[in-house]
Amino acid sequence: MEATGSVGKAPGGPRVLVVGGGIAGLGAAQRLCGHSAFPHLRVLEATARAGGRIRSERSFGGMVEVGAHWIHGPSRGNPVFQLAAEYGLLGEKELSEENQLVETGGHVGLPSVSYASSGARVSLQLVAEMATLFYGLIDQTREFLHAAETPVPSVGEYLKKEIGQHVTGWTEDEETRKLKLAILNSFFNLECCVSGTHSMDLVALAPFGEYTVLPGLDCTFSKGYQGLTNCMVASLPEDTVVFEKPVKTIHWNGSFQEAAFPGETFPVSVECEDGDQFPVHHVIVTVPLGFLKEHLDTFFDPPLPAEKAEAIRKIGFGTNNKIFLEFEEPFWEPDCQLIQLVWDDTSPLEDAAPALQDAWFRKLIGFVVLPAFASVHVLCGFIAGLESEFMETLSDEEVLLCLTQVLRRMTGNPRLPAPKSVLRSRWHSAPYTRGSYSYVAVGSTGGDLDLLAQPLPADSAGAQLQILFAGEATHRTFYSTTHGALLSGWREADRLLSLWAPQVQQPRPRL
Repeated sequence: MEATGSVGKAPGGPRVLVVGGGIAGLGAAQRLCGHSAFPHLRVLEATARAGGRIRSERSFGGMVEVGAHWIHGPSRGNPVFQLAAEYGLLGEKELSEENQLVETGGHVGLPSVSYASSGARVSLQLVAEMATLFYGLIDQTREFLHAAETPVPSVGEYLKKEIGQHVTGWTEDEETRKLKLAILNSFFNLECCVSGTHSMDLVALAPFGEYTVLPGLDCTFSKGYQGLTNCMVASLPEDTVVFEKPVKTIHWNGSFQEAAFPGETFPVSVECEDGDQFPVHHVIVTVPLGFLKEHLDTFFDPPLPAEKAEAIRKIGFGTNNKIFLEFEEPFWEPDCQLIQLVWDDTSPLEDAAPALQDAWFRKLIGFVVLPAFASVHVLCGFIAGLESEFMETLSDEEVLLCLTQVLRRMTGNPRLPAPKSVLRSRWHSAPYTRGSYSYVAVGSTGGDLDLLAQPLPADSAGAQLQILFAGEATHRTFYSTTHGALLSGWREADRLLSLWAPQVQQPRPRL
């Protein structure tokens, strides 16, 4: 890279800069690099690795997903699935026609075992009954998309109102009724993880049905999700991606010059934290919404138009973290896949808010059993919201001790051996992420996602496409997903291709 911080040496052709080396940024770069009209392209990545919220780590003698875990809806309509298949990253089972046809409705499968905080196992028949009720209501919430008005503002309030009516018809003894509510509370916590929110009361009811679920049984990468983004980086010309290059401010609507290009002016200049300046024709911004929220006042000069800034403030962006626990020996059955935790004294109909330090672990939905690596046994716990963010402030020792106590209490075995080690994600603390993924919050609509995706300047008559926006939070129907992010990167690349190479036949997204 030139000392001046220029994007490319040769004049001719637009100079394009992509900010962020996640799947959206890499997707855009890959698309543009495939065309001779774009000889000058760089991707600036703030950290030392590509992939963004796709992050696989070698740990416990195998590979674990600290970030994105599954391909959601792995079928023909999913570009991440298609790309992974092209790179040979998926197994026979994942690629099978049978797997691609499964309709999950976006709902998580039932637990293999369910433990109550009393130390007793919960009847899986009762869990299945409550799952049918809960997911039936979730499906109902998707039906308000085209309604003139909604009965309540949020998904959470709707679910609670409906559950309240069901409760009046329950005929069991008080103990069973309380257990049913506790199970439902566990499903609420699970849905918070799915939506990446602290509470379903924060998720807007009217646009909830706009999120689109693709067919296919969610699948994983045996050698790590990051293998996909590594392949994407490897496909780019050498030195396209510049690592550890955080951007400070994007100056736009200007007239910037570059010593290497006398007489040429550029409408955008990207200023990095280290002082380097990159004058360019176009910049594709793919940073997470959490980062945009935090740096809204300083990241763009001049500031973003008021309505775009307002959309950024209104769209929801929450935290969903994982806690991995390694065990010497499994305490679960060989065919166990999902362990559910149910806190006896909880109910979605009661707004109990104990101090985070005393009860953060109650938001944990349970554990997914990871495929065993050699003789290593690992559980992966999921936890969302403010409790998840509080967990990030604790030490590994505190988390390990706390969850050892939780598991001993739940299994009713006070001598259950403590986990050997712990590994966890900290997406809220990550300075260039500040959370996990977006959701349509109360007070916002799908239109806000579209508004965020609109390029600048808005009246592009004279100054075309200076700043383009990509990332999962800019995809109206696939927000929060890797396939939404990838499609958004392709979308913005196609905008530039339409501008500079309209005669070139563009490869269309598969959706």
